This record gives sequence, C-alpha cells and structure tokens, in this order.
Amino acid sequence: MSHRVIGVVMNGVTGRMGYRQHLVRSILAIRERGGLPLGDGTVLWPEPILVGRSAHKLKGLAGRHGLTHWTTSLEEALAHPLAEIYFDAQVTTAREDALRRAIAAGKHVYTEKPTAESLDAALDLSALARAAGVRNGVVQDKLFLPGLLKLKRLVDGGFFGRILSVRGEFGYWVFEGDWQEAQRPSWNYRAEDGGGMILDMFPHWRYVLDNVIAPVRSVYAHSATHIPRRVDERGRVYEATADDAVYGIFELEGGITAQINSSWAVRVDRDELVEFQIDGTEGSAVAGLRNCRFQHRSATPKPVWNPDLPVTESFRDQWQQVPDNGVFDNGFKIQWELFLRHVALDEPYRWDLLEGAKGVQLAELGLRSAREGRRLDVPLLTVDSGRPRSV
Repeated sequence: MSHRVIGVVMNGVTGRMGYRQHLVRSILAIRERGGLPLGDGTVLWPEPILVGRSAHKLKGLAGRHGLTHWTTSLEEALAHPLAEIYFDAQVTTAREDALRRAIAAGKHVYTEKPTAESLDAALDLSALARAAGVRNGVVQDKLFLPGLLKLKRLVDGGFFGRILSVRGEFGYWVFEGDWQEAQRPSWNYRAEDGGGMILDMFPHWRYVLDNVIAPVRSVYAHSATHIPRRVDERGRVYEATADDAVYGIFELEGGITAQINSSWAVRVDRDELVEFQIDGTEGSAVAGLRNCRFQHRSATPKPVWNPDLPVTESFRDQWQQVPDNGVFDNGFKIQWELFLRHVALDEPYRWDLLEGAKGVQLAELGLRSAREGRRLDVPLLTVDSGRPRSV
C-alpha cells in the first residue's frame, strides 16, 4: 500500500457544524481508520490545514487533535504546498468571496450550503469552477441519513404506487437566550448576517425533494418571525430581523404536492427532529433521521370519525419498520469519501455547485414568495456553453 497525502484547507471548523461533522466525524474519522483506500493499492491520507479568524481557537483545536497546519490567513492556507482542496463551513455572508479565491488559486472546492446569498452569485461560482477546471461539490448530507435512505429504497422499489403527497415537519424550540442559553448562534436570526429559516433550510428541502421524490416545480412560502427579540452570546438583547419559521407548499413533477413546515419556535411532538411522510395509492411511509416506518394498502386500518367516544386503537402501532439491511455510516463522512475519490480518481460526482445553486434558487424564490404572498414557478437550471443559467 502506498500513501498519497492530500491537503484539505478547512475554513470555519471552529464552528459547531464544521468542527463536529466535517473535521471530527469526517476527516479525522477517515484518518483514524487508516486513510481512504482507493482500490488501486493507494491509501488517500487527508491532511487538514485549518484556517479561521481566531488564532486562539485554531491553536487550541489543532493541539487537541494533534494537527500541525493552521493559520488565520486564507492566502497562506491556499498557498500551502499540500493544499489541493478548499472546504468552506463559514457563515453564509463570508462564503462566496472565499470560494472565489479558492477557485482562482486552482483548488478543488467542497462547501456547505447555501453556496451564496443570491442565485446569480451561486451560478457564477459554478461557472467559475467549470471554467477553471476544478472539481467542486456541495454538502447534501440529508441524502445519506439512514431514514431517508430507507425512504428512497421504498420509492425506488415502487412501494407507493402513484405518489400523491409529501409532508415534512422540521424544527425544535431554540431558547431565546435570556433564561436559558440558545442552542444556535445569534447570527441565525439576523437577516443582515445571512440568517433566516428560508435561506438555511430551503436548500436542504430542494435536494431532498429533487433526489428522493421528484423535482420541485413551484413554491409558495409563508414566513414568520415568531420570536422578535433574542439575547446573543454576550448577553445583549437584539432584534431578530430574520424569519425563524416558514410554512412551505411545493408542487413536484408529476402533480405531487409537498408541504414542509420548518420552525425554531416549535416544541417537538414527534419521534425525531425531522420527519417526512409520503402517501401513495399503494402505501405510506414516515421517515426520520434514522428510522422509517411504512403501512401498505393491504394493511391500512379503517378508522371511523366519532368525537363522542374515546379512541380505542393505537394508530402508531399499525405501522411496520423498514429494516436496516446494512450498516449506516455518518452521512457527512460518506459524502466526504465520495468527494475525495472524485478528486483523486475522477469518479463521477453529481452534487456540484450547479446542484448547490438549485438550493439557492429555491431559497431566493421562497423569500420572494413570502414577500409577495403568491406561488412562484421554479425554472429549470441548465448549463449552456459552459455557463449555468436559468431557463
């Protein structure tokens, strides 16, 4: 076995998601398993090059995990002799500029979403990467969740017959920050800092709906800022200028209706923090992060509406669990491995910056729909003469 070291510039890993999911549970987890075997006798060894604004945080993080490469200069990180890939998990407002600089430096880019604050910028990033000939990818982690993999298995197997509708529920109560510390950073609730539920979650719902069920063709969104004032990390009261909840209705290809509620001001009364239900002529299924239960047409009960009598049957017990039929690894790590193989071996990789632009497109249309109070069509995005455009 020969080892090939590949430097990965990681920007934004002092944040919660960048640190836990991308550094610890993906890149460091790959290293702990001895690297990524490529199947040709070569083992790929990812070498993190940490970059961020706080030297104190970076030094502490590097020391905690025995890492040697860190800097507060993006230029220095991109110029590192090992650097081949640039990864971005920064706040949305800082992402576009950093990605442009990485592409200009000839680095392959892999990034969290949304890829930019506007569709034009997201499409321009895709065009720049294509013109530069660099490989590019966007994190679409929920496609690799065990629950959604099981749901996709049912869709691909024709279990539902004709799919009629989709219902999604996502969210939890994020404390205001006064009497209990908030679980999410304060910038999430300031529009001027790139915060907001639509911008955060519609890119997720775009790739989930497109890839698991059917392409999105129209959107209607109603947004709200249910908690108008919050307390930030320093104990200061601030005005919440971004939406903290959105109630969306999407028309999918084939006449399928999807409804997804997303809220940081809801108390959870479901098995998991996100759940999707598909109803079809032949059966229904409900998927969460890990589990998926189903009910076939032949086993569907016949409830009768009678508000004068107590319910005597347990509806939840009338569903069956989809078996695991395999071992599920961390979804972020799985996608990292796919992208690393894409870079090292040129294996096909479909979740590129154009796919990321589709998520930005839906977020932009969702924000416009909420402002204007009307349904909007979702135009197809294509690549024309090497430059993505909306048609």
